[in-house]
Amino acid sequence: MLFNKKAELNILINLAAIDRIIDTKEVKLIHMIGKANGFTREEIDEMIKHPQTIINMADMTPDEKFEHLYYLVTLMKSDGKIFQNEIDFCEKIANRLGYKKGVVAALSQHIYSDINVRADRDLLRKKSDQFLRI
Repeated sequence: MLFNKKAELNILINLAAIDRIIDTKEVKLIHMIGKANGFTREEIDEMIKHPQTIINMADMTPDEKFEHLYYLVTLMKSDGKIFQNEIDFCEKIANRLGYKKGVVAALSQHIYSDINVRADRDLLRKKSDQFLRI
């Protein structure tokens, strides 16, 4: 399956909107990820205004699953405030990606709220793979 960047961005938008307020740091991160994947500002703004239903993620490769999960946790932490409904949403998506309960907490310990501080992605991948259902 080809990694669907639009679907990934849509998942991030759904998480950002879960508390009904999309923080400017969340918007900045969504735009940064969207632009890095070839979307225009207008396309990203349109996606933010009209988020789509989340697709079936069962057929993704382990690399695609990790990328979704990594960006999801990064976005959750980007505004410096973590709400229970955001954690629940991340866990729900992680489950749909094929991860066992606890993966969000395990990754959260190593992902920073400042998007300019980079986490050790190899370490995060190893940690997340321990939770991946086979």
